[in-house]
Amino acid sequence: MLKIETFNLGPLQTNAYLLTGSEEGKAIIIDPGMNPGPLLKRIANLEIEAILLTHAHFDHMGGVEEIRKLKGCPVYLHDLESEWLGNPKLNGSLNWPQVSPPLSTDPAEYDLAAGQTLNMIGHSFKVYHTPGHSPGSVSFLCGNDLFSGDVLFRMGVGRTDLPGGRERDLIDSIQNILYTFPDEVTVYPGHGPRTTIGYEKQRNPYVSMNS
Repeated sequence: MLKIETFNLGPLQTNAYLLTGSEEGKAIIIDPGMNPGPLLKRIANLEIEAILLTHAHFDHMGGVEEIRKLKGCPVYLHDLESEWLGNPKLNGSLNWPQVSPPLSTDPAEYDLAAGQTLNMIGHSFKVYHTPGHSPGSVSFLCGNDLFSGDVLFRMGVGRTDLPGGRERDLIDSIQNILYTFPDEVTVYPGHGPRTTIGYEKQRNPYVSMNS
């Protein structure tokens, strides 16, 4: 059984997810945000198999440097954003000085691509390329648990006015990929509370089934 723990990190309250499975003492992290102190404390006695990034905006990768140095774990990121981790302008941290200092870290060790399956902590994570919020945004599906980054929120969607964002791509990603999943799939977004695919198909004011 997949165990999911949520940490709200940094000034933008980004959801970082710590996932543990059937392999005792092993875990993976999705989107370790800024000011990761509570997460670092929690993983002190865990082996971190990998850091998975839904995308490389600063509020989702702000904790990568500390965790990677502490745990020696690889980072996975879509190759369309391969330069973002080391470029404060691309990851946005240079543009929001009131929120973050310029952030830079080494490139990801592994690229993510649509259709890829990652076998980690005794579970399989299917990778879906879901651009729109950013060009390399991905979502991870493990059983009936979906980690959507900043693509789909409860009663909301990701913004598309940042560099590389495109509204039409975002709508396509949600309607043609995420909304094809069963209604009972639980959505764990990059910000805010979790939801379900069925709930959003019926009630999301931004992207309905017929937009």
